[in-house]
Amino acid sequence: QVQLVESGGGLVQPGGSLRLSCEASGSTLDDYAIGWFRQAPGKERERVSFISSSDGYTYYADSVKGRFTISRDNAKNTVYLQMNSLKFEDTAVYYCNAHLIEDYWGQGTQVTVSS
Repeated sequence: QVQLVESGGGLVQPGGSLRLSCEASGSTLDDYAIGWFRQAPGKERERVSFISSSDGYTYYADSVKGRFTISRDNAKNTVYLQMNSLKFEDTAVYYCNAHLIEDYWGQGTQVTVSS
């Protein structure tokens, strides 16, 4: 079973940057596809980005394309989400998800973009 812990969230001004980390324990992430999701107050959880387990395929929601970058370091058993040019509407709790046969979720990390 995989345990996921997100970190790196915080308060940032519009235009700023944050790097979120999703560190896994209990299993290696090599075989898992990893996604970053977010949920803003009163809204449904949405997928922000995704990276495959095998060929490094990446996906980005249109709302973050060109600003966010997902990457994985299998040696550190960690997946990152580099977020640049942050906007007010990026404010949400960010969750990472590991998928192989089952889905595993972290507890989330709060990102607040505010001036």
